[in-house]
Amino acid sequence: MVRTLYSGNRNASSWAFRAWLALKEQNISFEEVIIDIRRPQRWKNLAEIGAFSPPAAVPVLVDQEVVIYDSSAIMEYANDIGDGGLLPEEYKSRAQARSLVAWQHSTLGRICPALSFESAFYVEKKSLNSLELEKALWLYSVWEDYLKRSGGPYIMGEYSLADIALLPSVVRLTAHLAVPASYPLTQLWVEVLLNRPYVKEWLNEAYEQAPIYLEGYFT
Repeated sequence: MVRTLYSGNRNASSWAFRAWLALKEQNISFEEVIIDIRRPQRWKNLAEIGAFSPPAAVPVLVDQEVVIYDSSAIMEYANDIGDGGLLPEEYKSRAQARSLVAWQHSTLGRICPALSFESAFYVEKKSLNSLELEKALWLYSVWEDYLKRSGGPYIMGEYSLADIALLPSVVRLTAHLAVPASYPLTQLWVEVLLNRPYVKEWLNEAYEQAPIYLEGYFT
């Protein structure tokens, strides 16, 4: 059986990173087609994806006649066709994990919006303004509270879709602001996350690619 994941540039496509990682962590075989989403070729390339996937975006997973075109849906699909180990068994914990995934999917990206996933791979980083610093520290405190309740080392205790969903936000924020010592569980969580083999594989490739500079980053 051939599954195809239409992915994006390693140093730009954080949503494809999540889908790819969920499939890899569940040991699900698939072929990968990387779509160049840099401008100006972005629009032509995504229009071609639109021929079989209504949102005309990546990631898209094609599994025979089934087209799954949302990163959260692909993550859940990976969990379902794998061993089911990426969501907690206990129903309240499972709901919490899904809440974190949904938050990331909806509004979490608005926290420090200038600190894009692309910017994590810039050689020269901007200094955070006071609002960005406040928001980043607040988010670290939220993660610390989750980790205190779960006992760690992962956000829900065991590695889950919540960790995968939050990972690109971890990458972009910690690239600009190291987790303070006052949040020791978050420090450990970040270290454990970033040292997972598949995470390192993706990020190592991302660092090897030419940076994709976005307007407004340094202003």
